[in-house]
Amino acid sequence: MKHRRIPKRKAAIAGGAVAALVAAGVTFQSANASDNTEQFTVKPLTAVAAGNLASTLSKDLGADAAGTYYDADAKSLVVNVVNEVAAQTVREAGGKARIVENTLGELKSARLTLTTKATIPGTSWAVNPVTNKVVVTADRTVTGAELTKLSAVVKGLGGKAELKKSAGEFKPLIAGGDAIHSGGGRCSLGFNVVKDGEPHFITAGHCGQAGSDWSDSAGGAAIGSMADSQFPGNDFALVKYSGSSEHPSEVNLYNGSSQAITKAGEATVGMAVQRSGSTTQVHDGEVTGLDATVNYGNGDIVEGLIQTNVCAEPGDSGGSLFAGDTAIGLTSGGSGDCSAGGETFFQPVPEALAAFGAEIG
Repeated sequence: MKHRRIPKRKAAIAGGAVAALVAAGVTFQSANASDNTEQFTVKPLTAVAAGNLASTLSKDLGADAAGTYYDADAKSLVVNVVNEVAAQTVREAGGKARIVENTLGELKSARLTLTTKATIPGTSWAVNPVTNKVVVTADRTVTGAELTKLSAVVKGLGGKAELKKSAGEFKPLIAGGDAIHSGGGRCSLGFNVVKDGEPHFITAGHCGQAGSDWSDSAGGAAIGSMADSQFPGNDFALVKYSGSSEHPSEVNLYNGSSQAITKAGEATVGMAVQRSGSTTQVHDGEVTGLDATVNYGNGDIVEGLIQTNVCAEPGDSGGSLFAGDTAIGLTSGGSGDCSAGGETFFQPVPEALAAFGAEIG
């Protein structure tokens, strides 16, 4: 696609940025896997196409499905199942079947146990289909009796969960940046959308409240007003544009060029993604977990997030996570920074669009 330079004002309105899509390999796990694949060929797929196939197979397999992930090296979708009949269905559809021990129901039950017995600020948990376990992460603030309690709950879940420590601190990434401003707060624009034929943009819900005005420069004239904001529970907000500012469905690449965003899509574990925000611009990595629950403290718990190993810093909140021309997520929060790395969590874009009755455009 031919790129054109975007003036600073238009670049801020355009939202996040993306670098070239980088393949991130996920190694196949062979334990308990079935190798009866003689009659079928695993289809080569892009990460987005793999996500679409994953959604279809999840519906077809029902309770026999146990999660999916994308093998970027083989360009194939890996589907965890609990029996050979389901494995055959996966092979017929062109996926790589892998028979595992834990069902999605068992992993969901493990998550409920964590919610009931280990709701501790500074923790998160998400299903990792590669390990077929719930990965529980404790940030550096979880110590002493709270860490002992968390460790005991995870241990009690046996082979359904594992505990990891993060050197950083989980927090919503508001402050700093230079993309969108409201009062003393600054965040990053996610994606331009259309609702009821009118131009809007979506960003993080924790960035502001409904009714707040937003500008594209500190102290500047308002370019829009926040029509809806949902946080905690979810973390997305909708701002309706006012005035005559331009709002193309494209992103600033921070190198003088832009790329169109044409659709929204679901994340898949193993998917190579880019995260863009007004503080740290473009960084890449891969999706490491889905349906993550994150406890930021002070009662701010968000569910249903995408977990990644992409770095982010304050001011990147609300910025875009995407793969090529596909919008994937909005930056919610995380730990670490772009020097030391860390975990970052994203609100899925399709959920936000559905809640607002909006579409990419």
